[in-house]
Amino acid sequence: MSRLFITQRELNFISDITKEVVKDVVGQRVFYYPISEIKTRTHELYNESPEKIYDNPIEINALVESAISDTKTSLFGPERLATISVFIHLRDMIDRGINISIGDFLRYGERMYEISKYIPLKSIYGHVEDIDGIKLECTQARQGQFTAPQVGPTSRAYSDKDAVQTEFVQQRGLDKVDDKATGDIRALQENGVLDPPISGAARVNNTSNDPAGDGFYDEK
Repeated sequence: MSRLFITQRELNFISDITKEVVKDVVGQRVFYYPISEIKTRTHELYNESPEKIYDNPIEINALVESAISDTKTSLFGPERLATISVFIHLRDMIDRGINISIGDFLRYGERMYEISKYIPLKSIYGHVEDIDGIKLECTQARQGQFTAPQVGPTSRAYSDKDAVQTEFVQQRGLDKVDDKATGDIRALQENGVLDPPISGAARVNNTSNDPAGDGFYDEK
């Protein structure tokens, strides 16, 4: 597609629409653990780190495919490991200053995964510098390979406080939501093409005692 018709304004629109779907509608998230190269000690001979030290986890909105489990048999018996594919908005990572690397870890649900592949997706209308996003192929970390406190929802089978997510809040390009910085940048708002949303960020929650379930936009 010619650059005459697909300008930066159109690319910004595509980016903003993608962010709106991922951040304001879908609501899936992973927690990314970047390994600290400074804090982690590496074995001089084998160039491996028996104990990995990570920086604080970073919450990232993403699209996550259902996990696929595979059972392998080794000298120690059968071992069942899961793999997932995580799709992340590249410009969102650039806006937030996040550099994702192979070998880092992320948590989705109750499992911890190691990033084994970093795959750039197709370019947008042939613009080589603008791509749809990145695909992360992740393999479940073996027990003891990487440990970190549990964060985020896991399963309704558990009774932990955060086992079930009870609230989802949009971001909508706002600097802060509930006094928490979002790092969310919508290009059309930043460039003055669109005004910030008047209504703010909507939320869905089931923290009330309403037997009807979740409430959205204070509907009754």
